[in-house]
Amino acid sequence: MAAGERGEDAAGYAERPSPVLPGAVVWTKAADPSGGGSAVLPDGCMDLLWTEGRLFVAGPDTRAHAPGGAAPGAPAPGRYVGVRFAPGTAPALLGVPAHELRDRRVDLADLWGGAEARRLTARVDDAADPAAALELLAHERRGRAPAPDPLLARVVAQLNAGRGVAETAAAVGLGARQLHRRALPAFGYGPKTLARVLRLQRALALARGGLGRAETAAVAGFADQAHLARDVKELTGAPLGLLLRADG
Repeated sequence: MAAGERGEDAAGYAERPSPVLPGAVVWTKAADPSGGGSAVLPDGCMDLLWTEGRLFVAGPDTRAHAPGGAAPGAPAPGRYVGVRFAPGTAPALLGVPAHELRDRRVDLADLWGGAEARRLTARVDDAADPAAALELLAHERRGRAPAPDPLLARVVAQLNAGRGVAETAAAVGLGARQLHRRALPAFGYGPKTLARVLRLQRALALARGGLGRAETAAVAGFADQAHLARDVKELTGAPLGLLLRADG
């Protein structure tokens, strides 16, 4: 996701950077009454989400995730609100290793207990501004949680600059196996997968900005245009052209 503020688009999605949660984005989205909507693409992040009557967590994805509907027995959601945390920063706040939530959507009650989840859900349900209430909830939780390891931000920066796993490990003072062990609980998967996901997001941002396919492949760090096409299809389940048309 882009770090800057993004106004509401035609699909009813809007986001803004959080001033109290470093690197996080607060977003809102109107629910599609048909139960459809655009797939959620891998981005290396984890989200704390609210829809009326439900708080849940989206773990780090390795593939596109179809937008979900209501929890069993709950009314159809009218909108979604989320706090998207920067890669590596959510596990300490949530109190669960990222790899345990990989490719999953988990109710907050399963992580923090039913009574606490019900109390917090009611608090956001009753708020005049659910986005601000969810952001405050996350901020309060962050104040009681251990700070994320600063090494993790360095790992993300190295990989997002297009550096390889071995080069990244050396830059942060770890061996490749050590880096892999540290990456699993922090990001949900190893550094090689994280690098692919971050490269995918770089490519999507460039292509959405109007750069041609060959130029996008070169700037984002792919070997060639065929490599770009193959990776996009493997990670999202759709060709790049279809993703770009869906944005429009």
